[in-house]
Amino acid sequence: MNDETPLLFQPLSPRERFYRRERQSVPAARAFARDALRDWGAYGRADDVLLCVSELATNALVHGVPPGRGFLLRLVQYGQDGGVRVEVHDSGDGVPVLPRQDGQEPGEGGRGLLLVSELADKWGVGARRPGKIVWCEFVP
Repeated sequence: MNDETPLLFQPLSPRERFYRRERQSVPAARAFARDALRDWGAYGRADDVLLCVSELATNALVHGVPPGRGFLLRLVQYGQDGGVRVEVHDSGDGVPVLPRQDGQEPGEGGRGLLLVSELADKWGVGARRPGKIVWCEFVP
């Protein structure tokens, strides 16, 4: 995990949308993120951002969203060069951790945060009541 980039300024135009605990929420979140990136002209790391949105949304649905609830996807463009921050807010307990690096392949699942940690420039987990915010950042 990395330290968050301090937002010392007003984000340019944050976008956010709430998704219910449903399978179709992951592709819907990815499409929402794709539209935001297109609107911002942020094409340089779009594939990495979209994959991380998919992974974090899936993790929220599988591990972080109690029945009857959902998750909030928040996208923020920041900095002069148009960095992108992805946040997934959920109300579940627990803190996600990377799988152990013992040379063994993770079992079924377990690769989502590993992908996020490799693709994003920074990632981490923040406090929220109830639940948590899992975030990642991309520098252009």
